[in-house]
Amino acid sequence: MATKPPADDPAQDDPRVSPPKHAAAGIPAVAHSLQIAQRQMGVRRTARTLLKVNQKDGFDCPGCAWPEGDHRHIAEFCENGAKAVAEEATLRRVTPDFFAAHPLADLFTRSGYWLGQQGRITEPVLLERGAAPDGEDRYEPVSWERAFAIIAEELAALDSPDEALFYTSGRTSNEAAFLLQLFAREFGTNNLPDCSNMCHESSGSALSETIGVGKGSVSLEDIHQADLIIVAGQNPGTNHPRMLSALEKAKSAGAKIISVNPLPEAGLERFKNPQTPQGMLKGAALNDLFLQIRIGGDQALFRLLNKLIIGTPGAVDTAFVEEHTHGYAEFAAAAEEADWADTLTATGLERADIERALDMVLASQRTIVCWAMGLTQHKHAVPTIREVVNFSLLRGNIGRPGAGVCPVRGHSNVQGDRTMGIFERPAPAFLDALDREFRITSPRHHGYDVVRSIEALRDGKAKVFFAMGGNFVAATPDTHVTEAAMRNARLTVQVSTKLNRSHAVTGRRALILPTLGRTDKDVQAGGRQVVTVEDSMGMVHASRGNLPPAGPHLLSEPAIVARMARAVLGPASTTPWEDFEKDYATIRDRIARVVPGFEDFNARVAHPGGFQLPHAPRDERRFPTATGKANFTAAPVEHPELPQGRLLLQTIRSHDQYNTTIYGLDDRYRGIKGGRRVVLVNPDDAAELGLADGAYTDLVSEWRDGVERRAAGFRVVHYPTARGCAAAYYPETNVLVPLGSTADTSNTPVSKSVVVRFEQPGSGERAGQRDAP
Repeated sequence: MATKPPADDPAQDDPRVSPPKHAAAGIPAVAHSLQIAQRQMGVRRTARTLLKVNQKDGFDCPGCAWPEGDHRHIAEFCENGAKAVAEEATLRRVTPDFFAAHPLADLFTRSGYWLGQQGRITEPVLLERGAAPDGEDRYEPVSWERAFAIIAEELAALDSPDEALFYTSGRTSNEAAFLLQLFAREFGTNNLPDCSNMCHESSGSALSETIGVGKGSVSLEDIHQADLIIVAGQNPGTNHPRMLSALEKAKSAGAKIISVNPLPEAGLERFKNPQTPQGMLKGAALNDLFLQIRIGGDQALFRLLNKLIIGTPGAVDTAFVEEHTHGYAEFAAAAEEADWADTLTATGLERADIERALDMVLASQRTIVCWAMGLTQHKHAVPTIREVVNFSLLRGNIGRPGAGVCPVRGHSNVQGDRTMGIFERPAPAFLDALDREFRITSPRHHGYDVVRSIEALRDGKAKVFFAMGGNFVAATPDTHVTEAAMRNARLTVQVSTKLNRSHAVTGRRALILPTLGRTDKDVQAGGRQVVTVEDSMGMVHASRGNLPPAGPHLLSEPAIVARMARAVLGPASTTPWEDFEKDYATIRDRIARVVPGFEDFNARVAHPGGFQLPHAPRDERRFPTATGKANFTAAPVEHPELPQGRLLLQTIRSHDQYNTTIYGLDDRYRGIKGGRRVVLVNPDDAAELGLADGAYTDLVSEWRDGVERRAAGFRVVHYPTARGCAAAYYPETNVLVPLGSTADTSNTPVSKSVVVRFEQPGSGERAGQRDAP
């Protein structure tokens, strides 16, 4: 039997700490997966559900976007995937009785973990601040018809369509995402912020400029064929565990692996593959070289490597550079300025380690560089990724089997949402195709991204906020500013499967619209439906839920968008919204005529495993940039400056979370159990700063122009992170990042390079007084 949700909100600031692990997965991962799954789903439902995860006739995992190969294992999921499925397929339910017992003021005091553990939301609910006779604002049941009428009423009252914001999470299907952007543009705005703005926007900005496509250039087969794989600023063991299987396969074929990270990561030290008996017991060492880099030093490292490659006779692929690239001379001149002493200062590395990395690079004919948030969330993130592209171009490692650039996306369809047009700065060609197909006139001016959306709410320039999934309040920076901005809204709408912190921070009116999840069977008037997703490597495939919906009052995401669109746009809209709700194949027919690469969509996605989208640099060595070639770039090298007595903080996930969804309070690989308000500090740095292991401290971030932010009551954990660096979990530390502190070009919050000082906690600021529950 599944257990009941926790009645009390457990403390998160007094963990038990033990030494970190040096291996990932194995028997403990299997045991923990089954324990969590059975607690949420029960034994029979666990078996029925997990055996359908990532199968060709099953549903796509609602967790990460790592691709599946053509041959699927019977258990094609990882530990965190099992947790994600269990959270969605849980037997726990949030009913109107729950909201009656927990007014808004109570919900606001609860942690994200406690809220998420309550279960699936079963009915649409409405909150109107200040309307309750007893003065206790609370959500109350509302009919779907009334909910859509309220949305229509509030949108009609706006002075401009640009006063509305339509946010999208990466778990949204291609079909729902396409409908949402179509509705927003028919309504009259490009305000389509999404979770990409906070994660891989820097990757898209850099790749679009340099190779002409804002996506990675490798397939899963390329990973298996590589000679060298560099994993930079990424923790596969926690964030993309199935990637470890791909690295293991590459390693068995002779590949070398270099990891570049301020923190040692158990999964890259040793991977105990739970899909094989030998893997379960012994495992395989993955790392050949661990470069424990100082936070933000990656651009300096790749710039020096590039200088050394240029200076090595025969190392540059001259034929490729001459035929396919632009700007080499300017770049080479800038690379020549790279200096050993400056690089060692920026990176904190030893010269011998960089020389060893160079030897491995020069010995490789097929090199892949993978990266994630450790590269994308710095002020100089875009130049850093451009430097990675320079590194790849020098030796012809784009458009070659077993080689390329690989930004590893997070949420399962975050890449697909962008492909479907969820973007505040759409390409004119996309809008032209959309307008031709639907006989509408899309706005051409740019909309708001995530940071600018918060600023618009704060400044009264936006008044309606609609979120298709996600946890906007917890995912975004500057927590107190964001919460105040959200409360400025006239209406906030959350399309959700479960509760999260965003439901506790509302506009004057607030709606929660419960929706089907990936695991739920979706039956519409046209019969049983499937949706589609795009993985991190451009494969598009179908997803079919197999469980009865969590309640009779849930609507699917496409149905919610279609009904909202008809309510708002009225009979004047000639878009066949009712047809789209009945049969998602009709949506895919329209996508096929609007989005390049999706021709004959319905027939191709019916093939087991789906199909791969075209990628000109990978497929043809054709680069659709402004110059018509791949562009070398020559940005100045930057790295964070560290004042005396301060450390550089990066925000990280624990092993019991996925983005802002907290599955539990343990971080097994790092040896932390029963708590989240911790800060990991190198013992030598801790000694210099007087931070005893187990002591409590406030974190105070320091920014330009004297701006500071405080996060109170963190337990110090001595941990083998790079010197001068520290780490702590988000969303607890999002409060430390001011809204205006963003990456150049991409406007992504700089959550990975936060200068902090440590102060004694004030009276009562340890347990109980939290910046963001």
